[in-house]
Amino acid sequence: MKMREAHQGDLPAILEIYNETIRTLTASFNEHEKDLEDRRKWLDAHQEQFVVLVAENDQQEIVGYTTLSPHHQEDGYLYTAELSIYLSSAFRKQGYGKKMMEQTINIAEERGFHTIISSITDGNEGSVRLHELFGFEHVGTFKQVGYKFDEWLDVVYYQKILGKNN
Repeated sequence: MKMREAHQGDLPAILEIYNETIRTLTASFNEHEKDLEDRRKWLDAHQEQFVVLVAENDQQEIVGYTTLSPHHQEDGYLYTAELSIYLSSAFRKQGYGKKMMEQTINIAEERGFHTIISSITDGNEGSVRLHELFGFEHVGTFKQVGYKFDEWLDVVYYQKILGKNN
């Protein structure tokens, strides 16, 4: 598997993976699918310090993508990134998530981030296990903050402090 920064040509694959998530999972609280123009703006907003990375298998198919996004817009949050990982359903439970997490953490460190946070819909045990495997710690739960598929959902927050001087 290879990871690289996403470019405009990757947007159809990214869009399909994200829209599949919207349709089938609670990993995103969006209820309406996105279009290419929305994803173009979204990708443009991740340039410079923040990043979208695509993961390709040996056949150069995009199997998933990760994002390091701003946590908040205030200057004091400049060294905090919010991590998201999305995998195509055809490639889940094959070890790609672990490789993607490892490489994304390395890139976050290279870009000078101090901490990474992730918000995970409660009940997504696979994502929780993946984060814990890489040293993320549970730091809180927000009760019933999301609504999807006619259900109120809790969100658990995980954090990893990076670097040698954490």
